[in-house]
Amino acid sequence: MQELDGGDRDGIAAAMAAAERPVAIRGLASAWPAVAAAWEGDEAIASYLSARDIGRPLTVLVAPPEVGGRYFYDDAMRGFNFGTAKMPMRELLARLLAERGQDDVQGLYAGSNPTLASVGTFAAENPLDIDTQGVDPRIWVGNASRIAPHYDMAANIAVVVAGKRRFTLFPPEQLANLYVGPVERTVAGQPTSMVDPDNPDLDRFPRFAEAQRHAQVAELGLGDAIYIPPLWWHHVRAEAALNVLVNYWFAQPQDRFPFAALMLALHSIRDLPEPERRAWRAWFDHYVFGEDASDAAAHLPAHARGVLGPPSPARDAMMTSYVAGMIRGGGR
Repeated sequence: MQELDGGDRDGIAAAMAAAERPVAIRGLASAWPAVAAAWEGDEAIASYLSARDIGRPLTVLVAPPEVGGRYFYDDAMRGFNFGTAKMPMRELLARLLAERGQDDVQGLYAGSNPTLASVGTFAAENPLDIDTQGVDPRIWVGNASRIAPHYDMAANIAVVVAGKRRFTLFPPEQLANLYVGPVERTVAGQPTSMVDPDNPDLDRFPRFAEAQRHAQVAELGLGDAIYIPPLWWHHVRAEAALNVLVNYWFAQPQDRFPFAALMLALHSIRDLPEPERRAWRAWFDHYVFGEDASDAAAHLPAHARGVLGPPSPARDAMMTSYVAGMIRGGGR
């Protein structure tokens, strides 16, 4: 994986603008007070976060020792291998400290909590020296964990505050080799790979061997960060008794729904007869995926391009109205 120094602001900005591949960023948050506390030890970072806890109960995933921190489906895939509990940040931290070094420790994991709604002033006291576009970062706290390969719709910068993390990333083109699980019933929001990269069953998932050949790995310590482009799959291992990560999702426009478009295509196109599917592929290639898709209506006068025209508020409003009318009318 490409690596950059945390002080290389131009390189970081260029990597984010290109959005083509992940980048490990060494020492990006090395000056954070929270990272300084983590260098002092678990008690110091726990005290730092507890002092900023606003007291709101967090949803904490609780897993039995035998799952080894792999929060996932149960064996029958009718539920999950973990339960949930509610507790404020300071209680979670106290439990994590108390259980260090014990045998058969439960997995405890509180993920994706906005810092403003959990540890109040954290983001203001620990700013990134790059443009975060007003994003409220999220904090992830727990003991050892293994999070199944998943993707995010938005670009992501994840910062290790305490503990250490191992990121294994797979490019979007490896989708078919990752054996994706259910789409509508997921472990934590996004669909995940059914393969355990730490112990892959290649008899059951033989194509995963090809995905492994394309994997990129980053080992991150205190103050290190990683940039993950949209739709890159990532498996994440946290390996300490107390791990803290803060991440920034650079959100996509709220009026774009690519995954919903995929679901509608599954519903409307996938099971058509093959000749019709080939015909629709030509439509999608011409209007969506082709190199000249944005110019597909160039032969029309600008005022006549309608929903085929370039993005604009007027075009988007027209498109929304057009699609809503199609749905109400039962399609075209």
